[in-house]
Amino acid sequence: MLELIGLLVGVLVGILVPWTIPSQYSLYVAAGLLAALDSALGGYCARLEKQFRLSVFLSGTIGNAAIAAFLTWLGQKLGIPLYLAAVVVFGTRMFQNFAKIRRELLTSKQKRDTINQLDIVSSHEEDQR
Repeated sequence: MLELIGLLVGVLVGILVPWTIPSQYSLYVAAGLLAALDSALGGYCARLEKQFRLSVFLSGTIGNAAIAAFLTWLGQKLGIPLYLAAVVVFGTRMFQNFAKIRRELLTSKQKRDTINQLDIVSSHEEDQR
């Protein structure tokens, strides 16, 4: 629930505050946002699997952002769009993490449904006795 509130507050602030990003930094911001989204999905996935560790999450977020910024900077210096490497990697990992989250949520719901059905069957059998 806290995550949803934070997301809503962030979206509202983003909509209501008139702030623009200079075009010279747009690639850096885009790569940083992808790194942040990748880390957020990875953290949520780890939370669902009960393996979340804050130190791993923070080091991954900072490391991903640093690598994305470095690739973007190096690509601009060389005249090669190296930021696309970060886009491909983070995009792929985001889809993989989303798939894990979806599977985990669906299988946990199916387990709850199975347990509820077993409870109904066992209570029905007790009523017949």
